[in-house]
Amino acid sequence: MNNSRVLIVIPAYNESDNIGQVLAEIKKNTPKFDILVINDCSTDNTAEIVQKAGINCITNVFNMRYAWAVQTGLKYAQKHNYDYAILMDADGQHIASETKKLFEQAINTNSDIIIGSRYLKDLGYPCPLFRKIGTKFFSIMIRLFTKHKITDPLSGFQCLNKAVIDYYAQCGNYPEYPDANLIIEMLLKGYKITEIPTKMRVRENGVSMHSGILRPIKYMITQFYTCIVILVKYAGKKKGKT
Repeated sequence: MNNSRVLIVIPAYNESDNIGQVLAEIKKNTPKFDILVINDCSTDNTAEIVQKAGINCITNVFNMRYAWAVQTGLKYAQKHNYDYAILMDADGQHIASETKKLFEQAINTNSDIIIGSRYLKDLGYPCPLFRKIGTKFFSIMIRLFTKHKITDPLSGFQCLNKAVIDYYAQCGNYPEYPDANLIIEMLLKGYKITEIPTKMRVRENGVSMHSGILRPIKYMITQFYTCIVILVKYAGKKKGKT
């Protein structure tokens, strides 16, 4: 690996059952990467576990929710002049050893964003039916309007270069669900996005932010609406990074 400074950004809300193992795996597999946990006002002992592990931790004074916890981490990465940021979940689904693949591909392909995909190759990930439907729908939408094939537009396992860190950190309307909508926007703006197959696990402990019935419905509606807004915003505009 080159001398680039890499920060792993981990938003965490009530992940005391998972965060310790996640951090241990990262320190074992990628000891040269810095780690920042955004403790999103957890009501359990997530913060204490992170601090005991000797990991840098920002604790929000109120629950900002996933997207803005991520943006907080990216603001930190920008302020401290990191070259790359790797977004990783605190629930154990993202495998620490796979972060090296994301970073290496970012370097080798000179991509702005590397997405870790569960579906580019069949690596045995058991995809729930609702997620499978949503993934397929937004994949078709991205291909239809950007001519790019993205197999896992709902993946939060990503490596971002400095240009993307700066853009996201300064973004005044960072979306509540930064998934297919941001992929569409960044492709329309001319950023290079590359997918690579990565292994992932299912959550073993705790509750997903998309659990239940109403939350997935809200997610689908919000995601579709913001995608349409972005498509209208960039209709007829030439590609160009800003």
